[in-house]
Amino acid sequence: MAKKVAVIGAGVSGLISLKCCVDEGLEPTCFERTEDIGGLWRFIENVEDGRASIYQSVITNTSKEMSCFSDFPMPEDFPNFLHNSKLLEYFRIFAQKFDLLKYIQFQTTVLSVKKCSDFSSSGQWEVVTETKGKEQRAVFDAVMVCSGHHIVPHIPLESLPGIEKFKGQYFHSRQYKHPEGLEGKHILVIGLGNSASDIAVELSKKAAQVFISTRKGSWVISRISECGYPWDVVLHTRFMSMLQNVLPRTLQKWMMERQMNQWFNHENYGLEPQNRYLMKEVVVNDDLPSRILCGAVKVKSRVTELRETSAIFEDGTVEEDIDAIVFATGYTCSFPFLEDSLVKVEDNMVSLYKYVFPPQLEKSTLACIGLIQPLGSIFPTVELQARWVTRVFKGVCTLPSEKTMMADISKRNKKRIDLFGESKSQMLQTHYIDYLDELALEIGAKPDLLSLVLKDPKLALKLYFGPCNSYQYRLVGPGR
Repeated sequence: MAKKVAVIGAGVSGLISLKCCVDEGLEPTCFERTEDIGGLWRFIENVEDGRASIYQSVITNTSKEMSCFSDFPMPEDFPNFLHNSKLLEYFRIFAQKFDLLKYIQFQTTVLSVKKCSDFSSSGQWEVVTETKGKEQRAVFDAVMVCSGHHIVPHIPLESLPGIEKFKGQYFHSRQYKHPEGLEGKHILVIGLGNSASDIAVELSKKAAQVFISTRKGSWVISRISECGYPWDVVLHTRFMSMLQNVLPRTLQKWMMERQMNQWFNHENYGLEPQNRYLMKEVVVNDDLPSRILCGAVKVKSRVTELRETSAIFEDGTVEEDIDAIVFATGYTCSFPFLEDSLVKVEDNMVSLYKYVFPPQLEKSTLACIGLIQPLGSIFPTVELQARWVTRVFKGVCTLPSEKTMMADISKRNKKRIDLFGESKSQMLQTHYIDYLDELALEIGAKPDLLSLVLKDPKLALKLYFGPCNSYQYRLVGPGR
C-alpha cells in the first residue's frame, strides 16, 4: 500500500515535492492556503498574512538553464532571466504536464502537525487543516514542509534608537509592491541584499532622493558576464567549485576581489564588503552602479539614530527630510503549525541534517524542503532535496544515527560560520555545487566523472568545465 504524504505549500518546493512523490509511488496530498500555485513567485497586489510577498518588477537572479527542473527544460522562447509572471507560467506548464493540480487542496490552512500516539513505531503524523472555517483531521505516513522562509519579516527596530520619534512612514520590503505613492520623496532603504538593491533602483527613478544604508557592504554583479553569457553559466562550474575547495583562502580572496571589481571598483562606490575573507551571497543588479554614479542613489553607512525627520549614520553624517524608510532586512524562520522542538532555529543556526531532516525523530518521516540559501539557483536545490526525501520515505535510502547527524550539523555549522560569518542573513547559506553533489550522492545521481572520462571524454570535459545545471543529475541513478 502506498504511503500517504502531506505536502504543505504549493510553491516551487511543494510542486517539485508532489512530482517526486508520484515518481516514487507515494500518495501525496498538498495543502495550499491560497487559491493558486506559485507561492513566493505569484505576485498579487495585496500583502496577505501567512503568505510570501514580492514586488511587481521582480526578475530572477539565476538564468533559465540553471534554474529549470532536471527533466523539464524551460521553453526555448523564454528569456534567459524571467519576470515573475514568466516563471509562474513555467510552474503552471510544469504542473499541467505532470498532472499535479489534482493532488492540491486549495484554500486550506494547516493548523497543526503532531506525532501520532504510536509514532515511535508507525512514524505517522496527525495533520489538522481548516478549509472555509471547517476543521479536518487526517493521518499521514510522512510530511514535507514546503511553506518557505520568506513570510515573517525581520524588522530590527530595537537597534534603531529614535524610531519612535520618526514622523515619516516605515515598512518592511515585504509590503513594497511598486513606486506609486513614493514619488518625489526622500527615501532611506536599510539593507543591501537583492531586494534592497532592486527597490532602491526602482524608487530612484521616481523619488527625489534614495539613500541605501549598509552595515558591511556587498559585492554587486551584473546578470551579464563574460562574452554576454549569464553570470551563473560562467561562475557555477565544477572546475570553479574545485578551485574554491583547494586554493588557500588568501588566494581565493584575491581572485574574488579581482573578479568582482572587473565591472566597477566597489571601494569607489562605497560598496566594498568589510570582511572580504567571508563568502557572501552576491547582489545581482544591472543598474545599481549607474544609479549611484548619477547620484540618484547614495550609499550610506549603518544607521545609528533616527530623529523626527532625519537619520544619523555611523560615519557621523546626517541626512535630513527623510519621508520613508524601507526595511529590506530579511525574514525570520517560522513554522507555526509545528512544535518548536521539531525544527529548532536558535543562535542563528538551523538544527536539521543537511538542512532537511530533524535528527532527533525516532522515524525520519518529516522533512523541510527549501529551508536553505545556496549560492546558486534554489530550484535544482529543492528538486534534489525532494528526490532524496521521497526515497527516504519510500525506504530506499536510509539516514545515519542521531549521533552521526548531530555531529554533521555541528561540523556544517562551524564550516558555515568560517565561510560566511555568523550574521542572521547567512544562517541558511551553503556552497552550491558541493551541496547539490552531496544530495545527489545520497540517491546515486551524482555523475561519475572519472568513469565518464573513459566512456565519453568530451561529455566529461563539458560536465567539469561547463555550467553545472540540473540536467547533470539525470545522467545516472533514479529517473535518468
